[in-house]
Amino acid sequence: MIRRTRPVAGAIALLAALTAGIAFPAGAAAGEPTGQDAPKVDLVLDVSGSMRAKDIDGRSRMAAAKQAFNEVLDATPEEVQLGIRTLGANYPGDDRKEGCKDTAQLYPVGPLDRTEAKTAVATLVPTGWTPIGPALLKAADDLDGGDGSKRIVLISDGEDTCAPLDPCEVAREIAARGIGLTIDTLGLVPNAKLSRQLSCIAEATGGTYTSVEHQDELTDRVNELVDRAAEPVVTPVATEGAGSCDKAPVLKSGLYTDREEFGQQRWYRVELLAGQELRASVSVAADRAVRPDHGLLVRAVTVHDREIVRGEATGNGRTDMVSTGLRYPKPELEDDDSGKPAAETVCLGVTTSFSADAGVKTTPGLPLELTVDVVDGPDDASDVASFGLGRGWWLLGGLVVAGFLAGLVWGWLSRWRVAVWRTN
Repeated sequence: MIRRTRPVAGAIALLAALTAGIAFPAGAAAGEPTGQDAPKVDLVLDVSGSMRAKDIDGRSRMAAAKQAFNEVLDATPEEVQLGIRTLGANYPGDDRKEGCKDTAQLYPVGPLDRTEAKTAVATLVPTGWTPIGPALLKAADDLDGGDGSKRIVLISDGEDTCAPLDPCEVAREIAARGIGLTIDTLGLVPNAKLSRQLSCIAEATGGTYTSVEHQDELTDRVNELVDRAAEPVVTPVATEGAGSCDKAPVLKSGLYTDREEFGQQRWYRVELLAGQELRASVSVAADRAVRPDHGLLVRAVTVHDREIVRGEATGNGRTDMVSTGLRYPKPELEDDDSGKPAAETVCLGVTTSFSADAGVKTTPGLPLELTVDVVDGPDDASDVASFGLGRGWWLLGGLVVAGFLAGLVWGWLSRWRVAVWRTN
């Protein structure tokens, strides 16, 4: 059984990371990787005046962002072309029209010179307005060209101040260009309006939104997103789970998206041959305000409703996504009379326990992403998922034997002590 919880957010991109390194069969029906050019990432940083606030681990938001950027630049993969764009870094005045033009390329997208990029970041001082919409338009132009993955990582502590240019509409416009660009957003303030705006921006392009309140969280999240850009581009396929296994869609290896209502259970089916192993991962994103305590359960069961193995995870409201997964290898069996390996239908049931306060819309359901991978199983898979205990059977057997031996020793010592006492 695999259990996994990771910080992350918005509308479903975490499983692009979960599927890294998984080789889909040539005949896979979904999630085929594409793109040959070098991956490109543009880090867009809010340098508006509010970044002076000292509420991130006792330091200013700007200082935390600078440290995070320095660590990210050190860890950026060689194959990633990275750039840095600022918004609100240069115009300190009160003219809104001028303030809404204040976005500039601090470091051009291209092969990374870490020393030069760090030097540029060190010069930043919180200054002006928050023109998120104009900055996103410019950042999209920074990444134009090529068929490799393209990703904008927007980090801001406030809402856009340049309405009526709605940054959410800007994100939709960028998505409509069809250039395969994803926008991930990070909010440095736990503010409901900011959360809604950044979530909308991310969802429009299939990206993620994350609220961060500590410097190490910021560093880890940006690092994760930059690393993700270096992975093969995978296009998820929309599917619709059923209310029961017998009506569920049959899925092949690939990446799938769905929507799941609060407290709902969705079913999917996978055909598994003897000697193959099923690997499944599920992520559910909270794209609206939900109560802090929630959970996710994925079960693999037989068509007769006998549970084979499960994966589960819980959330506490600090991240916007919860993920888990499972593995089930089907042992080699004798061939049947037809000469074909024995097949089995495995039902995957996904159950969530999200809830929300009154007034929060429950439709459409929460974004769900499901990765299915059917691969050749291990040579000796009979103990991996037996009755849902996996290799825990070895531990259970060891504990039984150890307990039996300990009981024998303790009984012998007790009898010896009684014998000595009687003699004395």
